[in-house]
Amino acid sequence: MLILITNDDGINAPGIQALAAELEKEFSVEVVAPDSERSASSHSITLNQPLTAVEVKPGWRKVSGTSADCVNLAVNKLLCPRPDLVISGINRGANLGCDIFYSGTVAGAREAGILGIPAFALSVDFRSDSPDSYQDAAEFGRKFARYLLSRRNHARIIFNINLPGLPKEKIQGARFTRQGIRVYSSKVREFHDPKGNKCYQLDGAVAGGQKIEDSDILAVEQGYISITPLGMDFTDYGLLAELKKDDPEARLKGD
Repeated sequence: MLILITNDDGINAPGIQALAAELEKEFSVEVVAPDSERSASSHSITLNQPLTAVEVKPGWRKVSGTSADCVNLAVNKLLCPRPDLVISGINRGANLGCDIFYSGTVAGAREAGILGIPAFALSVDFRSDSPDSYQDAAEFGRKFARYLLSRRNHARIIFNINLPGLPKEKIQGARFTRQGIRVYSSKVREFHDPKGNKCYQLDGAVAGGQKIEDSDILAVEQGYISITPLGMDFTDYGLLAELKKDDPEARLKGD
């Protein structure tokens, strides 16, 4: 079984190093990751400039692009055969609730899902008092990889996995969860560059989240590993069923 690993923290990040070392105990592994940090790059694809892919050591390539670029390039050009599974991570910091729309880590897994390959994103909710180690997350990643490869029926579903930043003995277990809702305190900083041009810096932090039962946010807060299945189809079918009761042409007539 061949596993492709990517991330958005860059190829030299300790999380991807720990994950690759752990997976190599059981699987064939190829690493194709950004040459530098691409956090919060979402599902950006590089179309208007060439990409480079440089081998840094056997089985490891750094790409001058995003996580989604890395997976697309690896699957469609660099690797033969195609990987059986794609893992994106291990990310330093959680990707919970609405984070999935911004996260390059989740986008790496999503790109695999678009290409029809099972995938999951793996993140750790490190806190100020967390042990600075990725080993527990890497071990969980290896076990979950074995689980997915044994099922082989999740090609159009990806999984977003988040571990609490706790020692292994304090983790309460694992739960299958739904995507929660996070609230952010958005800030825009205004300043001037050396030439006097006005510039803006987007910033913000997590300000809280809704206490939704069975959500990824609540599970991690309670010390559980959250495992959230994410589909490729964003359609709101409940709303769609309601809208289909209307005649859109009649509703939209007039100036």
